[in-house]
Amino acid sequence: MLLELGEDPSREGLANTPKRIEKSLRFLTSGYHADVDEVLNDALFTVDYSEMVIVKDIDFYSLCEHHLLPFFGKCHVAYIPNGRVIGLSKIPRIVDIFARRLQVQERLTNQIAATISDKIKPLGVGVVTEAAHLCMSMRGVEKQNSIAVASAMLGGFRTDARTRAEFLDLIRKGHP
Repeated sequence: MLLELGEDPSREGLANTPKRIEKSLRFLTSGYHADVDEVLNDALFTVDYSEMVIVKDIDFYSLCEHHLLPFFGKCHVAYIPNGRVIGLSKIPRIVDIFARRLQVQERLTNQIAATISDKIKPLGVGVVTEAAHLCMSMRGVEKQNSIAVASAMLGGFRTDARTRAEFLDLIRKGHP
């Protein structure tokens, strides 16, 4: 690749670049080797609670599968328990499992929602991702301030407009 760019791979600044790129790509795609059940580590708890649980502003970084350029932003996750809750730290870990793969934002959003739905069987799950895509700002249309938003609404978040609106309103509000 360096040769194709017209570079000398043996020059001082590039001599170890192939090794660094390999190490970097292994880290950035480590989600392929992550096991959701192992990450959850039985952090599922029986609780008599039926109101919305939200973890918002979860930072994530991913690689666009079309150009291998980063996209990054915030993920907001909500669910309505159905007798069980998940340890709060596990939600960002689930986000990372799917973000650390070659991705498109829409699939990432759906995978997070489907996994939470599958693992704790809540009454509903809502996931919203907001991301800046370097494949859109550095090349192509070169729009540096564009943000893409994707959502996945399952169960009560899909069927009940008030539940969906409450979630969207709560993630728009500032921090406490």
